[in-house]
Amino acid sequence: MGITVTLPVQDTAEADCFGRTKTMEVRLAQSAEDLHAAQTLRFEVFFDELGARAGNNACLAGRDVDRFDDLCDHLIVTDMTADANSDGGQVHVIGTYRLLRHEVALSNGGFYTGQEFDIEPLLNRVPKGSRFLEMGRSCVHPAYRNRPTIELLWKGILALANRAGANVLFGCASFPGTDPDKLAEQFSFLHQNALAPHAWRVRPHERVRVETNRLEAGSYDEKAAFMALPPLVKGYIRAGAWFSDGAYTDHDFGTTDVMLILPRAQISARYAARLGVGIWGADKS
Repeated sequence: MGITVTLPVQDTAEADCFGRTKTMEVRLAQSAEDLHAAQTLRFEVFFDELGARAGNNACLAGRDVDRFDDLCDHLIVTDMTADANSDGGQVHVIGTYRLLRHEVALSNGGFYTGQEFDIEPLLNRVPKGSRFLEMGRSCVHPAYRNRPTIELLWKGILALANRAGANVLFGCASFPGTDPDKLAEQFSFLHQNALAPHAWRVRPHERVRVETNRLEAGSYDEKAAFMALPPLVKGYIRAGAWFSDGAYTDHDFGTTDVMLILPRAQISARYAARLGVGIWGADKS
């Protein structure tokens, strides 16, 4: 028996495609079929590939599902070539993010990220009028983990942030594995090169905090550490993101998570221009 899915209310403009390449497009999920395809990709990546434990999620019919899905906008990248050749018009989602708007989170018990990181001090001390957009459940099919796919996702994120009136992006960024020692070089690179300044700094809840500054600067190959970062994390760095002081080990999902923070003023104008969008996601037209 299937589940009933209620997608966030979207106006006509928000349902438009945010960007295309020759074979892919990025847009918001517009139907239950779109959302189911995104949840199926999430299940394949988080559970089949990374070994997440189903006991912490409502995994129905091979889909990754939780209570936040009904509250979020779902950004999807589809392979249009695969769509055209598929049986029955099945949607081939090869990348996805879910995006939770500030006012929706505050009306429904808070942000997902607050389960892992102590974000209340940040929300209380940022400039008055700041509006957050949380990015979560990000994943890309293994065959599409490359810069064009990541940049297409970012084009959609920035466009939606602009339409939502958000001026701060944030969320969890996951590293495969739960042994922080095996991630020491990657974590040390983030801590030493992209740590959020004090005004924007966030830490995991102390009872579960994992140290990220694990190696002395100069004691490891920084270039190799950067290249070893997950593609989505490298995309965050190119966009200008900062990262949390410390990480959180999610044993249910088999990952170790850091938190990224990207205020409007911090975004790389060069990166935005590469995507063909304005400084905060508005199309040039």
